[in-house]
This record gives sequence, C-alpha cells and structure tokens, in this order.
Amino acid sequence: MKIFLCCSAGMSTSMLVNKMQQAAKQMGIECEINAYSISEFEDRLKENDVCLVAPQVKFQFENFKHRAEEQGKACGLIEMIDYGMMKGDEILNQAIALYSSLK
Repeated sequence: MKIFLCCSAGMSTSMLVNKMQQAAKQMGIECEINAYSISEFEDRLKENDVCLVAPQVKFQFENFKHRAEEQGKACGLIEMIDYGMMKGDEILNQAIALYSSLK
C-alpha cells in the first residue's frame, strides 16, 4: 500500500509521516508513506493508492476526492485533532480502512 499526505507545502506533514511509519512498523504493516504539496497532487495520485488530505488544505478535499475516485484511488480528510496531536496510528488506520474500501 502506498499512501501520500497532501498539505500546503509538503513539509508540515513530515513529522506525521514519521509517526505513521513508526505505527506501521509496530503493527507489522508494509507500506510506503510520503508527504507532498497540493501542487503535486495529480502526479502523486498516479503512483499511490491512498491520499490523505491535511486539515489546512481541506478546501481542496472534495476536488481531490473526486479526482481520486475517477482513478480508482481512495482519498480521505485527516481529522484536525488527529493531525494536531500527531496520532500516526489513528491516521494510518484511516488509510488502511480507505485502502480496504477499494477492494
């Protein structure tokens, strides 16, 4: 499973990516997780399974979700509280659930 987090500049989510990678390792889940800016959405969607949209760019969520569905990909909005508290495990579980919904 390949997951990407989409935020305004692609940098603020790097800590969250690390927390998610730690959670994946603890759960024994093999996945690739990266963060990119909203300007890279179209290119990154092609090479990933799941997109998670950061709260600071939620104004793009409906558009991104529509584009993802057109390509058979999953897209979800990260909850503000989970993002703020850097709950990597919760957000990883969200990505897993979205990925499972594709099958």
